[in-house]
Amino acid sequence: MSKNAQPVSPTKNFFAGGFGGVCLVFAGHPLDTIKVRLQTQPKPSPGQPPLYSGTFDCFRKTLLREGVRGLYKGMAAPIVGVTPMFAVCFFGFGLGIKLQQKHPGDVLAYPQLFAAGMLSGVFTTGIMAPGERIKCLLQIQAASGEVKYAGPMDCMKQLYKANGIRGIYKGTVLTLMRDVPASGMYFMTYEWLKNILTPEGRSPSELSVPSVLFAGGMAGIFNWAVAIPPDVLKSRFQTAPEGKYPHGFRDVLRELIREEGVASLYKGFTAVMLRAFPANAACFLGFEVALKFLNWAVPNL
Repeated sequence: MSKNAQPVSPTKNFFAGGFGGVCLVFAGHPLDTIKVRLQTQPKPSPGQPPLYSGTFDCFRKTLLREGVRGLYKGMAAPIVGVTPMFAVCFFGFGLGIKLQQKHPGDVLAYPQLFAAGMLSGVFTTGIMAPGERIKCLLQIQAASGEVKYAGPMDCMKQLYKANGIRGIYKGTVLTLMRDVPASGMYFMTYEWLKNILTPEGRSPSELSVPSVLFAGGMAGIFNWAVAIPPDVLKSRFQTAPEGKYPHGFRDVLRELIREEGVASLYKGFTAVMLRAFPANAACFLGFEVALKFLNWAVPNL
């Protein structure tokens, strides 16, 4: 059972989650750039080595060619998107808890926490899908060298001009397939680890910074263990030329497995896992610090 005894305020979760999201982007964006470049690199010609042999090779080449700024390419879109997205994500989780509690402060079982986390995944997809589409296209563009989009807003305008709102929301179903189960796993793991790390007779809200960092980092790893296969399909689908996959993700899945085998569904695994721990540790620490501040500053919100 979870010991989340203090009443949950979805409104405070919203603001604290937004701050957590900013912390996550700063800590995790460089490895996100590498993940997308690895997932979408073109298949090498026969006899030619691949563009990047792995995570560290991609990191080295990006640094050599584009400097540190290359690792932060396309970061404006996630900062603009991630802040409200994590605000909505933590709000959805808080709401999911509240909806299942008969009385404020009721302790929820882990399956209930998983369900609350899944609700947060549904909430975030509306912001997540277009943000991810634009981010992936900008990250690919930076790697390919040809400049088609001047920046996130220009990318959005061009997508809208070409295919209307559908062009911007391409990959929404795959985003849902990735985020609903992964968010359930994310929040459930975090609460579970917080409970394990809380000494007998103490409250999880009194956890030390290293414990929060550990629980947040591990929650990120569990989240991505569930999310990577649909994430690979989504990156492929969202960056493919128009009309390449008429039947959506089934076509992407068939092509990937036919050409590169089942292991290709875990492309970018090292980059994802290296990023998941520090980025989500930073996110949950930012969330807990902001929540403590809000509880102190506006106790009745």
